Order: sequence, then C-alpha cells, then structure tokens
Amino acid sequence: MTSTVSTTPRPWRAFSALIIGFFMILVDSTIVMVAMPALIRELGAGLSEAVWVTSAYLLAYAVPLLITGRLGDRVGPRRVYLIGLVVFTLASLWCGFADTITMLIVARVVQGFGASLMAPQTMTVITRVFPPEERGPAMGVWGAVAGIAMIVGPIVGGLLIDGLGWQWIFFINVPVGVIAFIAAWMLVPQLETHSHRFDWFGVVLSAVAMFAIVFGIQEGEQIGWGTTWPLIAGGVAVMAVFFWWQRQVDEPLIPLELFRDRNFSGANIVIFLVGAIAATSAIPQMLYFQSVLGLSPTGAALMLLPMALVGAVLAPFMGKIVQRRDPRPVAFTGLVAFGLGCALFGLVMTPGREIWQILLVSAVFGVANACTWGPTSITATRNLPMRMAGAGSGVYNTTRQLGAVLGSAAIAAIMTARLAEHLGEGSAQHMGQGPAAASSVLPSFLQDGFARAMGDSMYVLAVVALCAAIAVLFWERPKTTAAA
Repeated sequence: MTSTVSTTPRPWRAFSALIIGFFMILVDSTIVMVAMPALIRELGAGLSEAVWVTSAYLLAYAVPLLITGRLGDRVGPRRVYLIGLVVFTLASLWCGFADTITMLIVARVVQGFGASLMAPQTMTVITRVFPPEERGPAMGVWGAVAGIAMIVGPIVGGLLIDGLGWQWIFFINVPVGVIAFIAAWMLVPQLETHSHRFDWFGVVLSAVAMFAIVFGIQEGEQIGWGTTWPLIAGGVAVMAVFFWWQRQVDEPLIPLELFRDRNFSGANIVIFLVGAIAATSAIPQMLYFQSVLGLSPTGAALMLLPMALVGAVLAPFMGKIVQRRDPRPVAFTGLVAFGLGCALFGLVMTPGREIWQILLVSAVFGVANACTWGPTSITATRNLPMRMAGAGSGVYNTTRQLGAVLGSAAIAAIMTARLAEHLGEGSAQHMGQGPAAASSVLPSFLQDGFARAMGDSMYVLAVVALCAAIAVLFWERPKTTAAA
C-alpha cells in the first residue's frame, strides 16, 4: 500500500473542483436529446440511429464503471479523474467534427469511456475526504447536481443548436474541460491508494452481456423480435455467468457483500429506475416539442425550464431535511411526482397544446428531481465502510448508468412500436428521409399520430416511476439522524 494522503485536505474545495467535470459528463448524457431532430435532418439518420448517439455514450460509460472505481483506489482517484477528463475532452472535439452518424456514434463511445473514468472518483473523494458529520450534506449536493445536470443539458443544448449548430453541444466541452482540469489539478488532494487486482474476465462478460441486451432491445422493432430475442436471452445468460463468476474470484468487480445492507440494495434499485427515467424522458418530449409544436431547439429546451428552476430551489432544502430526518418520505414523494409528471406529459402531448399547460407539468418534474436524487445517494452510502468506498461508488454509478442505457434502448423500441401503430410500419426508420426531412416540423396529418406515440412512451415511464416508489418502502429507517 502506498500512502499519499494530503496533510491538510480541504474537502469542499476538492468537491467544488470535481463537480465541474462531473456536471459536464452528466449534461452530456442528456444534451444530445434536444439535437435529435437536427441529427435526423442533417446527418440523414433514422430514429434508432439518432437514439444510438445517446445509447452508445451511456453503454461505454456504464460498463467500465465496474472497474474504474477500483482503478481509482489503486492508482489514486485524482490521477484517474484527470486522465478521464483528457479523454472526454478530446473525444468531445471529435464528436463536433463528425460528419456522419456512424462517426458520431464511435466518437461518443470514446467520450463515454472518458466519463466512466471520471464519475466514480467524485463519489470516492467525497466518501474519503469528508468527515462523517459532513458527508451527508456533501452527498446531498452531489445527488442534487446529478439531478440538475440531467435537465440543464437539454436547455443548454437548445441554446447552442439554435445559435451555433448541433456541433457546439460538443465543442463547448473543450473550454469547460480545460477549466475542470486546472481546478482538479490544483484543488483535489492526493489520497491513499490500495492494491487491487482487476477482474478483466468479468469486465468482458459484463460488456458482452450489456451490449447484447441493449442492441437486442433497441433494434427489436426494426430488424424483428424473432431475431433479437435470442440475442437478448443470450445477454441475460452471459450476465448470469458474470454474477456466478463474481462469487468465484477473490476480488470481484461487484462485491456482493455490499448488498447485505438493505439500504444499499434498495437505493440501487431506485437509482436504476430513476436513471432510466432521467435519461429517456426528454427524448419523446424533445421530438414532440419540435416535430409537433414546431418549437425551435431553444424553445423546446425552455419547456423544461420550470423543471430546472423548481429543482434548483428545492434541492438545498431537501438536502437539509434528509440529513436531519428519515429520507424515505422525501424520496417516496419525489418518485410519486416523477410518475405523476410522466403521466401528465403523456396526457398533454397533443397537437396545438397550450404552452402554459406544458410548463406546469414541467414544474412537477422539478419537485421530483429535488426530492429523489439526494435522499437516494445518501441512503446508498450511509452505511458503507471506508474500505468499500471505491467499490460502492462504482456499483452505485454503474447501476444508475445501466438504468439509463437500458432505458434509452427501451424507449427507442417503445417509440418505434407506437409510431408503427399510429402512423404505419417504417415510419420511425424513415423520419430523416423524404421531402419533409428539410424541416423538423411534421405535416399536419401526421402530427396527431406522432404525438400520441410520444405520449404513450411517457405512460410507460410513469409505471417505472411508481415501481421505484414502491422500492423505497423497503428501505430501512436510519439508525441515527443529525440533530435539528
């Protein structure tokens, strides 16, 4: 073991430096959603190809998380974070210069890998540099930042696309990445490292399983479920082998002992489902706003402004409440709000809908975000022993990202199926082709069916949110709470 502990750690300064990069990589999980009509139009992509721009990033982000948390423990979270930041920033530049949908998807894979190096280090540093009495507030802020980033992405993306073009949703990461690198280099301390062996076979098994499942789900409507169901089943089988293998190795990627803590297990179930909602709900919304209501990318993104404002205002108060009291009622309220918001969005998605009605529904999502992210992250980490900090943060981040990547695959399949139901077979595949491709607005005779298809997908997400709310009921009451 090599000891390189900072003698005078300043936890909030380190946290502030890391949060710049963490915010950036989460924004990139959602910022592409507002650009989908532009990608379909300018790169001649189909709906599924456009969704792959998001799915490829999330998949490349999720799978390596099983090992990048441990990598930070072994060589130092600061070093791994900085390497990941360089990879992410350079890949962002590549994304901006991509001139085909295929090149963009490949560049997004590299970008996602850079993000996977960065993300678990933020949670590890929080767990290791903050004293126990300050760790709860820090995790509350960390969770709030994660939630806010998911909704700021589309808003920033809309402004950039209208003003400069879709390429700038990636170019903007370059100056931000440089600032984040300097801040982390100066303010994040070197921390104690621990020797770890890496289960590369486990990484390969998990990667193969996830790709097979995601590809099978996302492409099932287009190439036929008869072809993809065996692929999905094979992915599930490989995943079962992966979990069997985790019991055989001395140092598994996923220490199953973590799940003996009911709160850690329950929080991971919730964050998996919330990750699916957060990463996918904006996809049908953005397509509806631009293709049916005829809003510009900026106008479409501003439909989510009440969500961002309400979430930003409420998040600090929710953080204080859950630090002092049982977080379960707050998380349950947030997840019910998620379900209500998704259902209401499904209801209001019709041609000619009044803007003020959409804004009211967006505010419900703000309540949901403020009440969900902080309590869930605090619950997941409350009982983690220090020696499991890297592994626990890696598992938690992986769970959230797996929810996001499976959610993006599922929403693509659901939208494709509902478009086929309402508009006819092949409608989703040919969205970027034909005379209408020059404009993001659909002809009036297609708008009703398209809006209904997008609304149907939101109803599915409402059910997912309610399942997450039920999972909160199985969390244990915290043994101690801070004094009011």
